[in-house]
Amino acid sequence: MTSHTTGTRDDWLTARLSLLSREKELTRQSDELAAARQALPWVRIDKTYRFDTETGSATLADLFGGRSQLLVYHFMFGPDWKAGCPSCSAIADGFDGFAIHLAHHDVALWCVSRAPIEKLAAYKKRMGWHFPWASAHDGDFNFDFNVSFTEEQQRDGSIEYNYAKNRHAMDQKDPPETVKQGAADVGTTAPAYSLDRPGLSVFAMQDGDVYHTYSAYSRGLDSLWGMYQWLDRAPKGRNETGNWWKRHDEYPD
Repeated sequence: MTSHTTGTRDDWLTARLSLLSREKELTRQSDELAAARQALPWVRIDKTYRFDTETGSATLADLFGGRSQLLVYHFMFGPDWKAGCPSCSAIADGFDGFAIHLAHHDVALWCVSRAPIEKLAAYKKRMGWHFPWASAHDGDFNFDFNVSFTEEQQRDGSIEYNYAKNRHAMDQKDPPETVKQGAADVGTTAPAYSLDRPGLSVFAMQDGDVYHTYSAYSRGLDSLWGMYQWLDRAPKGRNETGNWWKRHDEYPD
């Protein structure tokens, strides 16, 4: 017998209608937040960023592909890593499905990482993905948009991520268990793993100029996890202890 609260259909309907009222309010708040995001001031990008892509060198403006809006997912894949981040991989599993719809709504979607393009292309082939992925291996792009950091920042605790400064330097000899596990998952050291974080950066192009319009990090990316939107509606919710997910080709049959 279930340990969860049970009741009649009428009990359920009463509770469901109460919840529906709260869901509608959350939807209205979400609409208001979306409008507030779109109302943020734009910041013109005067720096020239160059990327390596599977079709050659490209600028930030080139990534728009003739569209006026660009979404960049900062995929955690450091230069010396053997594989991409499993969490980013879980998010990216949904990109192919909706990228074509975004493209037909004047929005380009790209992933950007610091790993060399050869590694990105090989991992993309392994995962069976088709969305475009660029390497910012030799540039400042990831650093300027606060998803990659230097070893000096790591040592002195001056990393700023998700609009807050990390005032504590990481213990190089005994890093947190979550960092150790993350490093093991991608085949690198804990210090090297900690130099890259996930994020979303958004850009607009107008009259030939590129503008930065929005960025989000950490749990600000929650809504991009397609699987979480489904789990939040499942009877047991996320029901998780630690990072339970794997790359989609690593689950047992």
